[in-house]
Amino acid sequence: MKIAVFSTKPYDKDFLNMYNANHDISFFDSSLNINTVSLSKGFDVVCVFVNDKVDKQIIEILAQNGVGLIALRCAGFNNVDLSAAKQHNIKVVRVPAYSPEAVAEHTIALILTLNRKTHKAYNRVREGNFSLQNLIGFDLYKKTIGVVGTGKIGAAFCKIMLGFGCEVMAYDVYPSKELIDLGVKYFDLDKIYEQSDIISLHCPLTADTKHIINAHSLDKMKDGVMIINTSRGGLINTSDIVEALKTKKVGYLGIDVYEQEENLFFQDFSEQLIEDELILRLISFPNVLITSHQAFLTFEALTEISKTVYENIDAFENQEHLNNEVIQ
Repeated sequence: MKIAVFSTKPYDKDFLNMYNANHDISFFDSSLNINTVSLSKGFDVVCVFVNDKVDKQIIEILAQNGVGLIALRCAGFNNVDLSAAKQHNIKVVRVPAYSPEAVAEHTIALILTLNRKTHKAYNRVREGNFSLQNLIGFDLYKKTIGVVGTGKIGAAFCKIMLGFGCEVMAYDVYPSKELIDLGVKYFDLDKIYEQSDIISLHCPLTADTKHIINAHSLDKMKDGVMIINTSRGGLINTSDIVEALKTKKVGYLGIDVYEQEENLFFQDFSEQLIEDELILRLISFPNVLITSHQAFLTFEALTEISKTVYENIDAFENQEHLNNEVIQ
């Protein structure tokens, strides 16, 4: 099949080429949007990532161009208008579980870095400063961790935190018996907000979860709470969390995703003026740590993503059941 890959980075080319058996694949550095959708003409499949725009208008043009499959190389699908895809008979498939451990482990990295300030210590020592002033952290042992969403990534995170000796509280519409047996206790969101020292978000972005962290929910939390988001940027109301950082309600913030990341992440702005006032405000806080959607970026995850993308496309080409189809 002819496949157009959008938002291509060097690692995408490396891994997708490595596992390509017989498909005609073209790589485009640009993201899929109204200005680039014309590039899809003549292709059977478009392969997209988290910040590609696949709304109703884009899907109408994809259908006109003969595209029959939207192959996401990620788990989330909030950037795809599923109703429009169904209307135009375009199938949507995703990679639901490329490496839950990759994202869970990056979440731990954010927590440990924010807590023990290893990034600051690294920079100090490189400048010959061996002072320990203002580097005091806290023991994770016996701290209460609130986990919102216990799918595969959230479950992997819970298991790691149990290994640290933490008390793990969780919220999910579908509680996991396996996690309950391991010692995770499920509560409603208000209890999670009220009792957690650290809150980590691992739920999908839906109409129900958009801005789940907002001024109202922040008011219920402990003073100095640590909030970590490695799921989707829209889970947090950025303006509200900036205010909570200013008042010290939030003591630490670690994010690998950002509400307006499609205009920033995966690009180099080091020689340009960044016009996003909210991201600049976040960067200015010494207790905020931002990584640019790299939690998935491991050899194992990229391998699984590439393999699953081709499995999805092969099933579509052979008119087989699409195990990873996203259905509204």
